[in-house]
Amino acid sequence: MAQAWKCAGLRWSAQGPALMWDGGRRSPLSWGKRVAFGVAEGGVRGCVGARGHPCPVRAVVPGRSTGARCDECARLDRAHSVAADGIADDPRPYRVYLAWFGPGLVKVGITAVERGPVRLLEQGAVCFSWLGTGPLMAARRTEELLRAALRVPDRIPYAEKRAVRAELPGGEEERACELRELHALAVELGGWPESLAREPFRSVDHMGVFGLAGAPAAVGEVGELVAGGALSGELVSAAGPDLHLAVGEKVVVLDTRLMRGWELLPVTATEGGGEVRLPVRDLKPGRRHQDGLF
Repeated sequence: MAQAWKCAGLRWSAQGPALMWDGGRRSPLSWGKRVAFGVAEGGVRGCVGARGHPCPVRAVVPGRSTGARCDECARLDRAHSVAADGIADDPRPYRVYLAWFGPGLVKVGITAVERGPVRLLEQGAVCFSWLGTGPLMAARRTEELLRAALRVPDRIPYAEKRAVRAELPGGEEERACELRELHALAVELGGWPESLAREPFRSVDHMGVFGLAGAPAAVGEVGELVAGGALSGELVSAAGPDLHLAVGEKVVVLDTRLMRGWELLPVTATEGGGEVRLPVRDLKPGRRHQDGLF
């Protein structure tokens, strides 16, 4: 019987995306590469634990959970998260950014300077611009300022990001237009912390990095993994945690966060048959316009 592997998620770097596996193994991904795996028969999805520690009760988690954690481990992981204000005395410098995911979808966020643009790749930002750099709490106050004054959210559901990918404009200038307007408004706001240095507008475009330019539009998305299921498809593009896979004549999206916690088995292209034996729901293109600014 083939050895089962446990996926630790998708990781982005300057070299592109790679699937990570427990034990530190990595599988670099490139366009045209076949992604194929099966889910062990009779298997269950186990909690992945928190902060590098295994789940103390080895809880079973739902197949549709993108967090892959039980309630207790999710609380522990969130308690030590910068996003949840769980770390107030982090001495590292932080950057505030504006990220654009498609028409009408712009968010504000923060990331440690040492991480560079990785956080934006992880989120699937089609383009972004830095807004300012400074201490953590100053960056956090600036993020809150934009949310309150310009009604810019700090979170956008992945379902909405996927839905607009088929509608992305073809030119970099057009993709950067909403960011440019918002950046100009943001730097003119009063109430900026003195310790946060404003940065000039400079759009960084990820359309090519994600392989989205000229890629066929996805028509479905995997809803969950199930015991005994399988998937085999050719990678055509990727954004954030999502792999866009050509399966026969159609493209479906696999959110790799759904892979975590399952024991996965290698499946050859012949065995996989270029088909999905997992629940798939329709992916309907559409956009959401933010209230207020856009």
